[in-house]
Amino acid sequence: MSDDYNPPDTPLDVLHEDHEIVIVNKPSGLLSVPGKGAHLADCLLSRVQDAFPMALLVHRLDRDTSGIMVFAQTPYAQRHLGLQFEKRQVKKTYLARVWGKLEPKLGEVDLPLIVDWPNRPRQMVCHETGKVAVTAWRVQRYGDNETRVRLMPKTGRSHQLRVHMLSLGHPILGDPLYATGKAAEFPRLMLHSEELRLRHPDGGTGMKFREPAPF
Repeated sequence: MSDDYNPPDTPLDVLHEDHEIVIVNKPSGLLSVPGKGAHLADCLLSRVQDAFPMALLVHRLDRDTSGIMVFAQTPYAQRHLGLQFEKRQVKKTYLARVWGKLEPKLGEVDLPLIVDWPNRPRQMVCHETGKVAVTAWRVQRYGDNETRVRLMPKTGRSHQLRVHMLSLGHPILGDPLYATGKAAEFPRLMLHSEELRLRHPDGGTGMKFREPAPF
């Protein structure tokens, strides 16, 4: 993580809150959790805890990804939600703009991922030691040498969507780690967590939270 961390100074965008969970819309450019050092202390977790002192972390989004995140309000809810993520019961849908024309319109990437140690935090495909990573995609529409696509990860590996799109030859626009040339010349990473489906810790009712992409 470089020292040029300038998190957006935007108010907390709370989509839902109750006695067990808080759902927020994370802005691009803000860390989910604090990094090492005082200059990386500002993060979504600390901002949520300013408003909801009992809030606990359940999962993360990359700094440059925007969109829906859930926080727990009790240790019980944190365990309950944590298990749902672990068992892949939480359904996540992302919206991305990627370079070029992604074809076919429906597909799935099944490529194992591992950290690229000399170049971390980059991740890479590795068939020997990588962990299972699966992403389904559905094209929304084609633009001028770009594709708007919905991504449905079936696993939750670090940088999974970014590396999987790169592996298809269609890096996500504005990706500071994986896009090059014109694909990198965008004001932000064009990746947004658009929808989250989970079971409420109190009673197990299925809930769906949705926030359209700001791009």
